Amino acid sequence: MDRVARWAASKVDPTGSLFGQSGGDRIYGVAWNVEKTKGACYHPDIAVIRREEKQMKRPHQVILILVAIFLIGITVLSIRRIQKSLFSNHPVFFAEEVAAFTREDQVNPPPKGGILFIGSSIFREWSQLEEQMAPLPVFNRAFGGSRTWEVLHYMDNIVFPYEPKIIVYYCGSNDINALEKPEDIFQRIKQFSQNVNEKLPETQLYFVSINRAPEKIDKWHLVDTTNMLVKEYCSTTEKCEFIDVNPILFDKENQPRLELYQEDQLHLNDKAYEEFAAIIKPIIEKAWMQE
Repeated sequence: MDRVARWAASKVDPTGSLFGQSGGDRIYGVAWNVEKTKGACYHPDIAVIRREEKQMKRPHQVILILVAIFLIGITVLSIRRIQKSLFSNHPVFFAEEVAAFTREDQVNPPPKGGILFIGSSIFREWSQLEEQMAPLPVFNRAFGGSRTWEVLHYMDNIVFPYEPKIIVYYCGSNDINALEKPEDIFQRIKQFSQNVNEKLPETQLYFVSINRAPEKIDKWHLVDTTNMLVKEYCSTTEKCEFIDVNPILFDKENQPRLELYQEDQLHLNDKAYEEFAAIIKPIIEKAWMQE
């Protein structure tokens, strides 16, 4: 077929007619209408050649498309596998507490577009939160002694349905007690942020620093590393800020203010929450007024 094509191309005359013979490929007295604008040649043999050329191109295109789809699929699966590995191997508790929130929401739902406080027991025990944050429309969905993977697990239950304009997040101290690596804790906190940004792109997110509680003195290096990673992430991420409350937990000699803690030297008392409110409220109040 290549020989016929070369021969035909060499025999084109100004009238568009070809006559001749090429080796064993015999073409006698056949008019070849060559349409210059479209490059169309209506001799049956040449038409076959061009169809074959097109058919040869199509498999290559199909293969390239299939390879691209395969690579995209592998990338997506790898990302999902990494995300799942951050918490899928951990036990998830507190289902009853979350179910209680769901029942409460049916009877007395919080305002949509409000300010959600979520996380572990440091926020759960903030009993005067609403009064200390008034008149801001805050509500509390912190639960148990939750870990970062459990907060991730229950986002569909106690985060997204409320469509909050502002989220204030405290979690990670129980991860530290479980000897989780700071990098893994940070990745789960980052995943929380990314989930919020995906489904609630206009929501402002505040991460409150993990407390350097006296009970954790031998793990302060883990606390500090986790806080540093979260702070650095927030410094480069829109709609995400870091609030450091640790300075108020120490005196001028850089010693823990034990009067702010309960007997376990981990959980806080009412005085500590007053000081928390003095730091957190002006920040979220300013953000709320800008909404």
